[in-house]
Amino acid sequence: MERSRLPQLAVFASVAACGGFRGAAKELGIAPSAVSHAISSLEQALGVRLLARTTRSVTVTEEGALLLKRLRPALGEIDLAFDAVKEANNRVAGNLRLSVPPFAAHWLLAPRLAAFSAAYPGVTLELRVEEPFNDIVAAGLDAGMRLGESLEPDMIAVPLSGPIHANIVGTPAYLDAHPLPLHPRDLVAHRCIRRRFASGQVYRWEFEKDGEEIVIDVNGPLVLGDDGLVIAAALGGAGLAFLLQHMAQDAIADGRLRCVLEDWCAPFPGVYLYYPSRRQMRPALRAFIDFFRFTT
Repeated sequence: MERSRLPQLAVFASVAACGGFRGAAKELGIAPSAVSHAISSLEQALGVRLLARTTRSVTVTEEGALLLKRLRPALGEIDLAFDAVKEANNRVAGNLRLSVPPFAAHWLLAPRLAAFSAAYPGVTLELRVEEPFNDIVAAGLDAGMRLGESLEPDMIAVPLSGPIHANIVGTPAYLDAHPLPLHPRDLVAHRCIRRRFASGQVYRWEFEKDGEEIVIDVNGPLVLGDDGLVIAAALGGAGLAFLLQHMAQDAIADGRLRCVLEDWCAPFPGVYLYYPSRRQMRPALRAFIDFFRFTT
């Protein structure tokens, strides 16, 4: 391979990760025209179309995807080499890109981000806050965060929290006006606030007690796509809501929300950081794990 193609390959990987020429240009700190020229030159040299362009989007072609599959690990190794040189000077540095679900970003990371940046000023941390599961290897990311029950089996996982409980909550006024649910099946008689994820799926409420597992497809007047809206609707008395334990701790503690069906809300695996197995871990990722790892 002509080593002069390396910058063009890096530009191509950036366009694929950013989903467009302008995003790549901003990330790389070069002009959009330079990005376009690099891609055109690379495609001409290879004799294939790597990106399908329209006026509204840029997508990777089949040939481009094949190239990316081999290219991203190679570029990752180059990044590791740079980081290793920086670390040799006793300074953890480099870029770190993570895919993080919204609830984990706000609950686990946000309160400690300033402290992490102060501890590792040489690390540039990018959090892509997104609900859909992301192929972190294909997206060129270093790691992701997800609930333990959702992890891929071929990933290395590190706990960032202990087991999590869910709470079924409603306002005292709502619960006083409706029969108290004693079993998950009683929820059919209640107004429930449903949560739709970015994937389009509406969450079905899950319960467990004494080895019995029940999944309820609840009904209600609201289907919301944001946890904050769900909490606000519950506090407003719109109905019962299914919330992870950290989402309404203050409202539960001060009595604005009351919990029901507590004996059916069994704990489930907490949040984990996951990453692909590599011969050498990026120093910035090691620092992040050491800083945020859950310890009992």
